[in-house]
Amino acid sequence: MKVDRLMSIVLILLDKERISAQELADRFEVSLRTIYRDIDAIDLAGVPIRSTPGVGGGFEIMPDYKMDSKVFSTADLSAILMGLSSLSNMVRGDELINALAKIKSFIPADRAKEIELKANQIYIDLSQWTGNNNIQTHVEIIKVALQENKLLTFEYIAHQGNKTERIVEPYQLVMKSSHWYLYGYCQNRNDFRLFRLSRMSGLQILEDTFTLRDFQKPQLEIKIRIHQSIIDRVLDYCSYENFYSDGEEHYIVSFPFIENEYHYDILLSFGDKCECLEPLHVREKMKRRIYDIVSIYES
Repeated sequence: MKVDRLMSIVLILLDKERISAQELADRFEVSLRTIYRDIDAIDLAGVPIRSTPGVGGGFEIMPDYKMDSKVFSTADLSAILMGLSSLSNMVRGDELINALAKIKSFIPADRAKEIELKANQIYIDLSQWTGNNNIQTHVEIIKVALQENKLLTFEYIAHQGNKTERIVEPYQLVMKSSHWYLYGYCQNRNDFRLFRLSRMSGLQILEDTFTLRDFQKPQLEIKIRIHQSIIDRVLDYCSYENFYSDGEEHYIVSFPFIENEYHYDILLSFGDKCECLEPLHVREKMKRRIYDIVSIYES
């Protein structure tokens, strides 16, 4: 069980009168069995949880319960403060301010200086040194559109500088490799797409709302098979923990990937020392790109 998930569940229960196991499972993307184990662990830790069965039932903290600040260790509080403070560099809003205030309220006066010192020992700055000053504004606009299920319109600069006008149903904000992306359904392409925020201009919320579609999260990782001779190059993009031996000279690698020209070009740059294994549609796109290159030399 992850400590951060347990603490998040406690904060949710303190903030809500009652919440179902399914809601918690959906929010944290885990199984119902995992949620039930988490609730048992929280209860054993001294936070009294009451379960109500049936329609409208769920979990809640016993009325009039006050959390003992000692439930969190110095390391727990330092880690939470470090994470929330780092996130505040990129995401602003009342939710984050309130979360920070709640966590700080658990800090006993006699441990405040020690916890502040530990929280500041590691500083994670997710903002860019230089670049597009509109990123933060874009994040805030997209957050509003997500909450209100409203369409977004913007001009997008794609590969090779091509500019297109897009109308998009927003579904998710994604940060990958220190870059923000919007994952949404593009009405111009009739498909889900990832849009890098730094390539957007003229971002606006339309008055039109949309009905949520069934969607899968964006593909952010693929499996490739590589020859040992390019290990050093592949390590520029991922950790050695993602490597699994496949015979004497090859490795299977869980490789970070976003479906755009830049990442397809990375795969192509590995030449015949790399094979995309899955997902199938990325493998098929790689085959088509390779055939296109071959056709140039055959003509």
